[in-house]
Amino acid sequence: MNGRSRLGQIGRRRGGHARRWQDLTAGQQTAVLVLGSVQLSLAASAWADLATSPAEQVTGSKLRWALLIAVNWVGPLSWFRWGRRDRRAATR
Repeated sequence: MNGRSRLGQIGRRRGGHARRWQDLTAGQQTAVLVLGSVQLSLAASAWADLATSPAEQVTGSKLRWALLIAVNWVGPLSWFRWGRRDRRAATR
């Protein structure tokens, strides 16, 4: 393999060079930072909501939800859609 290991090929594009932060345009860097911030905010909000929710208002195990929330985008959105029982019904 001409002296290079396969490990050295990870992260390389077809052009033969690795994609680095400096290689991104200003718009791409902004998009990465904005999307990363939204993802972290969603996860933090979901974990905070889970931590303050009584077990009776959680669909399933709190531990399972805590682990699932760590899955990018899918976890926090799933928590807000399916993890919480209807809180309006509990306050009536």
